[in-house]
Amino acid sequence: MTNLNVTYLGLNLKNPIIAGSSGLTNSLQNLKAIEEAGAGAVILKSIFEEEIYLEFASEFRKLGPMDNNLEFLDYYDYQIKKDNLKNYLNLIEEAKKELQIPVIASINCISANEWAFFAKKVEDAGADAIELNVFILPTNLSQTGEENESMYFDIISRVCSKISIPVSIKISPYFSNLGAVIRDLSFSEIRGLVLFNKFYSPDVDIHEQKISGSDVLSQPTDYKLSLRWIAMMANRVNSDLSASTGIQNWETVVKMLLVGATTVQIVSLLYKDGFSVLPKMIQEISSWMEQNGYQTIDDFRGKLSMENTTNLAEFERVQFMRNFGEHK
Repeated sequence: MTNLNVTYLGLNLKNPIIAGSSGLTNSLQNLKAIEEAGAGAVILKSIFEEEIYLEFASEFRKLGPMDNNLEFLDYYDYQIKKDNLKNYLNLIEEAKKELQIPVIASINCISANEWAFFAKKVEDAGADAIELNVFILPTNLSQTGEENESMYFDIISRVCSKISIPVSIKISPYFSNLGAVIRDLSFSEIRGLVLFNKFYSPDVDIHEQKISGSDVLSQPTDYKLSLRWIAMMANRVNSDLSASTGIQNWETVVKMLLVGATTVQIVSLLYKDGFSVLPKMIQEISSWMEQNGYQTIDDFRGKLSMENTTNLAEFERVQFMRNFGEHK
């Protein structure tokens, strides 16, 4: 009999599969269906700083001339933020009443200015943890890499100083010294690191000659970057590692666990195949464990991490040698 239980951010999960933050995790009905399908935890849809600002800008354009004064705008700005907070906090409260699995809130932030207050409200609403979804696009050419990285630590410090529930941070691979950043972040106040984020990426429509959007959903091969870095950082960091992006079958879940991930987050697969894919994945993982003589996740987690391999080049090599060298 296999046991798929894991501990992530100090929380007990019945299995390592987490329904990641998305539009699918923005309603109580879906959250209940996700739990019933077998997910180990759920991360609520992110609330964005941009959402608040854009909503304010939209409503501002509707205001009449008599309303266009600073005193009214200060109140209106506050009221918009209050309504956004209320809706999000209500979802947390409702989810905690109905669900048995951990409910993790998600904050997509680009600054630390106001989110410490919001994080405290999230904790008071009953969330089991908070995932900070942070990406600061380094477009300011006068700002150094160190200055850009320090903003991540500032956000973590301000949020964690206000709350006691565990915090994870979801990052991108776009750092000049990624390994050192992952290591240093793991020794901050956070309990977990999510590798990596999937972003909106612009594309070009050559027929219309304009900027267009690219694929929103991840592809089945997108997991490999996360796999490399989890394998290289497993057992070298002071926090849990959660794999994200491109995890679209049970085999990839096993791969991530083998290289050292504590949990995996899936989103695109749920959009493509629905929540019914979850029990099938869980059963396949359990069957694979039985076939290989593993009773628990810890029996094999990290078995293929860089720390446990004698051939470091498998993870550190970045150039093709044999494969493309054989093709003339």
